[in-house]
Amino acid sequence: MASLMVPGLVLAAGPDIKLQDVEGREHNVNEYIGQGKWTVVAAWSADCPICRRDIHHMTFFHDEHRKKNATVLGLSVDGFGDRAKARGFIEDQSLNFPNLIGGPKDASRLSGAMFIGTPTYYFFSPDGRFMTQRIGPVTQQQAEQIIRDLEKPKKL
Repeated sequence: MASLMVPGLVLAAGPDIKLQDVEGREHNVNEYIGQGKWTVVAAWSADCPICRRDIHHMTFFHDEHRKKNATVLGLSVDGFGDRAKARGFIEDQSLNFPNLIGGPKDASRLSGAMFIGTPTYYFFSPDGRFMTQRIGPVTQQQAEQIIRDLEKPKKL
C-alpha cells in the first residue's frame, strides 16, 4: 500500500471545497471535516474494481466509530455528469456515510498532493488538519491502526 504524508499541513477546519451530493444539493467539505472527530475521506469511482470489492470496509468503520471518534465521507471522482453511476454505486454498496461528487482535481485539493487514483483515503484530524493519505485498499482494521498511529505523540 502506497502512502504519502505531508506533515504539518494545516487546513483550518477542513478544506473549503464546495461539491454536490447525488441529489444536486451543494455541500462544503468542511461541513464534515474538522468537526471534532477523525474523518476518513474515501475517494472512489463507480468503475473502480478495487473500490467495488473493498469499500464495504468503510461502512463497517463508519458504523463502529461515527458515534464515538471518527466518521467517513465518500468522494466520488466520477464527476457530476455521471451522478447516476455514482448513485448506483452508493446503493449497490449500501454506503451508510455521506457521499459527495467531484473529480480528480477535487480529490487533489483535499491534501494538496497529486491525485493518483482510486481508491484513495485521506485522513483528517478532529480539528481538520490533513494528516496522511493511503492509495489503494484500506480495511477497517488498517484505518483504525492509521488513526492510532497518528494519535501517538511524536518523539523528538
